[in-house]
Order: sequence, then C-alpha cells, then structure tokens
Amino acid sequence: QVHLVESGGGLVQAGGSLRLSCAHSGRRFSTTTMGWFRQAPGKEREFVAAISWILDNTVYADSVKGRFTIYRDNPKNTLYLQMNDLKVDDTAVYYCAAGRRAAATTADEYDYWGQGTQVTVSS
Repeated sequence: QVHLVESGGGLVQAGGSLRLSCAHSGRRFSTTTMGWFRQAPGKEREFVAAISWILDNTVYADSVKGRFTIYRDNPKNTLYLQMNDLKVDDTAVYYCAAGRRAAATTADEYDYWGQGTQVTVSS
C-alpha cells in the first residue's frame, strides 16, 4: 500500500510562486511515475504534470508549460511541483498520484492518490 501526502498549498497573489510537496510512503518511489493533477470547483480533474521513473522524463499540460516544474528527490521519497507566475485560473485542489506507466497523463493510469492541497490565487 502506498500513502501520498501533499503539502505546500495556500493563498498567493497572481504572479506569485508556491512549491507543493508530496511525500510517498512506499519503497518503490524511485521506480514509480509520479504526477500532479488539479480540480477546480465545478470542473473535472485535469492533468498538470508528470515525471517518469525512466530518466526522469517530464510532461506538462500546455496551460502550465514554462511556469511549473515537476521534480523528484528519490532519497527523500518526495515529489515537488514548483509553480511560478501563478494565475487566478490555477486556483484548484492539487493532487499527487503514483502510477506505473511512463508519461502517464490520464487519471486512470494512476493507482494511488493523495488527499489534495488547496491552492488559491487571488487577483
């Protein structure tokens, strides 16, 4: 069983930055694809970014490309999402997820999910 715990959310003004963290409890973190998704009120959950365990290949949603960076610290079993130049439209609950397939960008490709952390961007 894998437990994922996100942290780092909060309230920030547009143009600001936040760094989200996701602690992974399992032993296979270094061979797991990790992803970030988000869900805004009244909207479906959407893909944000993913990092593969294979060569740390990354993939991003077009809406965050160039502003967000996903990276991992394998010795610490921790996933990060650095979010810069935040926009009001980035407001959502952010979830981290663990899966097996490289470059997975859909929710059904992930097996484990965290409880989410709220990010609110004010204008």
